[in-house]
Amino acid sequence: MKNEIKLFLTKTAIKKIKHILKNQKNTKLKLRIYINGGGCSGFKYGFKLDDKIDNDDILITQSNIIIIIDHISLQYLTGSSLDYLENVYGSKFTISNPNAKTTCSCGESFGI
Repeated sequence: MKNEIKLFLTKTAIKKIKHILKNQKNTKLKLRIYINGGGCSGFKYGFKLDDKIDNDDILITQSNIIIIIDHISLQYLTGSSLDYLENVYGSKFTISNPNAKTTCSCGESFGI
């Protein structure tokens, strides 16, 4: 199901997602972003490659990339930005989330 809910992707995130997908044998894979309970602040971001799209999933397209978000996670991600960071500590996708009232110092969990 397509929707015009906003999730912004930085140029760095777009480049990394394209690179990851290009190196996969399964051309149907897309990046799924989801929210789990847990983490130091209550909720935790999750990322995985997925070729299954459920009827209630939301598909967000930007720069020829399709991001899958389940309908429950969407309420926590609307208006967020996805970036990809590489530094001396490692590399990872990060989310800047205007809906988060609290975040942990590592940036991997948040509270509403």
